[in-house]
Amino acid sequence: MKAPNLSALSLVLWQLCISCAATPAADTPEPGLWETPAQGPSGPGASQSANAAPGQGASVAVAEKAPRPVMSAGAQPHFKNGQAAFVAGDLAGAQSQFETAITKDGRAYQAHYMLGVVYERLGQGDKAKSSYLKALSVVPDHEGAVSSYALLVAREGRADEAANFLQKKSAERGKSAAILATLAEVMSQKGESGRAQELAQEALKLDPSHKPAMVTLARDHYRARRIDLALYALTGILDGYGPGNPPRDKDNGEARFLRGLIYSERGLRGPAMDEMKLAVKARPDLVDAHLVLANYMMGGGNAAEARPHLEMAVRYDRMNISAHLQLGDAYRLLGRPDDARRELEWVLAAAPNQAAAHYNLGLLFLLGGKITGLSEPEAIAKAIEHLEAYKARGQRGGPDDVDDLVTRAKTRLAILKAQSEQAPTAADGAGAAGGGK
Repeated sequence: MKAPNLSALSLVLWQLCISCAATPAADTPEPGLWETPAQGPSGPGASQSANAAPGQGASVAVAEKAPRPVMSAGAQPHFKNGQAAFVAGDLAGAQSQFETAITKDGRAYQAHYMLGVVYERLGQGDKAKSSYLKALSVVPDHEGAVSSYALLVAREGRADEAANFLQKKSAERGKSAAILATLAEVMSQKGESGRAQELAQEALKLDPSHKPAMVTLARDHYRARRIDLALYALTGILDGYGPGNPPRDKDNGEARFLRGLIYSERGLRGPAMDEMKLAVKARPDLVDAHLVLANYMMGGGNAAEARPHLEMAVRYDRMNISAHLQLGDAYRLLGRPDDARRELEWVLAAAPNQAAAHYNLGLLFLLGGKITGLSEPEAIAKAIEHLEAYKARGQRGGPDDVDDLVTRAKTRLAILKAQSEQAPTAADGAGAAGGGK
């Protein structure tokens, strides 16, 4: 199947407001997950907590922080193992380790927070919110948990509730750059660009180095289609404006992703890919960046390079239809028919009206090689079934070779049937000839 048009993909991401699931914003004494101690959890789109790199979240000009309990010695190894598992995309392993850390130390607020991040990635929103609130019950001003909880509520369609929660937290502890930046993100998602810009600027007055606020400014410009202003803001983050104004955070994965997205919209394939590669290097959990890269690679016929990006996307967002769909097609092209079948049938189970999965399964059963448990006639019959289903559901602009593929499959099936009918006759003839000698 042809790779989706990249400009169309960019448009979809823009319409979704790039609002990803939570990303770890470590408000802990431990190093961030990607070892970015000077810097400041992701499932479906980009927000301050959702795409803030681990370690972001603490502002300078804020009220004195509440006491942080020290994690017990018994819990610390499990917490660190959970961090490592998360970085590797092993969410089940991360969940197990964080849960064990909590059994060793119920006040390990860092483990409660990270468990919320994992639950959010697994699509278990209620459990994620519960874990964030448990972290806050131990440390009421844990900025990562405040931001992640509010943004998850906003993504569930309750932006006003999220804003009220953030305003309450701000009133309880005094102004915080992290909370203001998160509120700016919520306002931006609501389409209130002017208010979002005001709040982000206020956050930067409190803490001029607060990177999530910088990214929120750029992202809000992007959402409002002020593309040149978005690029200007991203330049300040990633490149700086000269010797006297160095880059604020040249390794910011979120900013790299956003600039790559803009480049892809403008048809700048090389620069877009470069930015996306830097984005996933800094932030392996940026699912959308993996998908954009995989789209480019699959479109260029390079399924081998696309595969690891698609596998990482599925690890961090196991319910992502597009990732499973493309991964199935990549496995087909790489001669892994059983893996391809598993991914594509998963897509149809999760999204029965997904026409592209029928087309890809048709190609797989017709041209993909030997599939475990199926004879050739059985596989071809399935190919015809899926191709006909695609014709019934497919939209204009899709593959135009479906009729030819159906004809090819029916012809091959007829040949196999004729051969199977002739085989006993030929054997009988040979026996008769031998008996006459």
